[in-house]
Amino acid sequence: MPFGFGKKKAEGEAGVAAALDTAAAAAEPRTVTFRGLTEEWRLGGTMTITGRLLDALNQREAVALTDVVWAPLDGSAGFEPAPGIRSVDPYDLIVVIAGADTLAARSPDEQSAHRIHKIAFDVALEAPPFRVIGTVRLHPGTEPEGLLERSSQMFVAVTSPVITLAGEEVPLEADDDVVLVNRFYLRGVEQVDLATGIRHQRLPGSPLGGTNWTERA
Repeated sequence: MPFGFGKKKAEGEAGVAAALDTAAAAAEPRTVTFRGLTEEWRLGGTMTITGRLLDALNQREAVALTDVVWAPLDGSAGFEPAPGIRSVDPYDLIVVIAGADTLAARSPDEQSAHRIHKIAFDVALEAPPFRVIGTVRLHPGTEPEGLLERSSQMFVAVTSPVITLAGEEVPLEADDDVVLVNRFYLRGVEQVDLATGIRHQRLPGSPLGGTNWTERA
């Protein structure tokens, strides 16, 4: 028997078992925190989902909520209980804040495959009255401007987000690494520098000679 064969087999079996455990955990319903922004309100509450919050919203079905609180979007008043609200229509949501508990469990292999198969773009998304700056990950061959087109995917995930409203930054919690933006509200998409939030500037000067890629095209 080759040296290490038994060890490799055991490691492989352990990896399969871990993947099965991860899949089983993702399939179990769980209660998560809900925080959403509409044209007029900030909403909070809890909801029960299976898998990712992104997938639940992309089903385009009313989301059942409990322990709902709300507050004016302009910050003129604090959150108050809203016992009459028991669900929310995804079409009314412009931005949803996806906390760590709303992300489905993934095995290390799944996380690696997710990173490999998508390309990261730093963008500014105009979804009035909000502007969201962050990173979107798209399949190869897809440009960020394609987010303006209608799709079966109603929401797009934005990582490392900064949300602004009337020029003021909307406060997020420390572990709020992802927000979900409703593509139906998008009015503009541009690639930007995350440090400044503005479009990359063309460097001054002229070409040094030769044929550039636009001339070859």
